[in-house]
Amino acid sequence: MSDTHHEDVQSHIGTYIKVFVALAVGTLVTVLASNLHFGIILGIAVAILIATVKGSLVAGFFMHLVAERKAIYWILILTGTFVVAMVGLIMFSHADQQGRQQGIFAVPAAHVQVRKEEAPPTSHSE
Repeated sequence: MSDTHHEDVQSHIGTYIKVFVALAVGTLVTVLASNLHFGIILGIAVAILIATVKGSLVAGFFMHLVAERKAIYWILILTGTFVVAMVGLIMFSHADQQGRQQGIFAVPAAHVQVRKEEAPPTSHSE
């Protein structure tokens, strides 16, 4: 009985070491990716991808969600779906609010790109 328990613990320790190495590599990838000059959208996508992989490793192995029932995964998938939907709605509606006061938030006019045909005529005083 004791030998079986010892072998089981050793196999878990091996798994934890592999996950630790993967997280260390993920941290190295995060640092290297931060030094690359992606655009804003691509940079955010890369950061979220790296964080998702590292978070999945932590949740799956250190929080033992790998051995949990399927209901946990469905709840996680539902939560992820709602997060993507909410972020998508925020990004979709961002263009509607540029240059307008919305509550206490306003996008500065310097950040709003105005097309030439929409630009107000400038009057020069002579």
